[in-house]
Amino acid sequence: MRLFLYLAAVLGLATSIALVGFYGFANIGLAIAGAGWGIVAVVAFHLLQTGFSAEAWRTVLPPSSAPGFPTMFRLRWIREAVNALLPFAQIGGEFVGARLLALRHVPVSAAGASVTVDLSLEMITQIIFTLFGVGLLTVRPHDEQITRWILGATAAATAVVIAFVLTQRFGLFRLIERGLIRFSRLTGWTTWGQVDGLHEAIVAVYRDPRRLCLSSGHHLMSWLLGGVEVLLALHFLGVEVDLREGLIIESLGQASRAVGFAVPGSLGVQEAGYILVCGLVGVAPQAAIELSLIKRIREVILGVPGLIAWQIVEGRRLARSIAPRGSKRSSSELTP
Repeated sequence: MRLFLYLAAVLGLATSIALVGFYGFANIGLAIAGAGWGIVAVVAFHLLQTGFSAEAWRTVLPPSSAPGFPTMFRLRWIREAVNALLPFAQIGGEFVGARLLALRHVPVSAAGASVTVDLSLEMITQIIFTLFGVGLLTVRPHDEQITRWILGATAAATAVVIAFVLTQRFGLFRLIERGLIRFSRLTGWTTWGQVDGLHEAIVAVYRDPRRLCLSSGHHLMSWLLGGVEVLLALHFLGVEVDLREGLIIESLGQASRAVGFAVPGSLGVQEAGYILVCGLVGVAPQAAIELSLIKRIREVILGVPGLIAWQIVEGRRLARSIAPRGSKRSSSELTP
């Protein structure tokens, strides 16, 4: 499995470099440099998306144990950082987020359930967002292949929803529970050894339609804001698109990235996807690659501090766990 990931990453990186080279390293570099402080604006705007995603996650937690919004924002930020910058670690941001929740005295089953449900709702709302983008595309089509996009997106969405429903019916969550227990043994994260009751906790969340609707609404808002982020990024690159076109690019671009989930960081897949999607609304391939690179720059700018914040939390926890043992040792050494 690890060998496959490395090979996929190498091929993806080679594809990305080849695409950038084909459209001109110098031209693309100058365009991104010309965006200047606009990149900072794009990074700052993404924090608004992170906020809505954090609130969506917070909503599915039991109100009695849910931390405040600032804490959930930090945990979502760390979650995104792990997913974006540690594609080889085999420790997903969802595992890290649930672990950090548990370290804040949220019951382990509730923490695991919140991440599982939140990820599921995020996936379902992405499907809705993708179909919304396809719908916008049909208003003023630029390409004869639009029908294929519609049929393909609809078929994929239908298949995912059916699979999601069936896996729940056949005990998916119990499999996740057993998998987390095995994961705790492999990583030494003993927190997950206490995950008994995850299935029941997840089912309890799904029995509360109000929380599900609120969480889904927050996720949809986050996806929609992604279209505004695209509009801003292209504006600073000197390419003007309207909100409709920004939403089309973001919805179908994120769908193409999701298709490349098996490639670490969707290297190459994201760039090729944006070239294809931007072409549907008349945006040049060079600008599409520049847009993709700005998104990757944003991931690094936000991701590196996120990983540092995670390590600080883990370091403090380790220090607290070692301190009592050190104090006990010192006391025994002083005993005559």
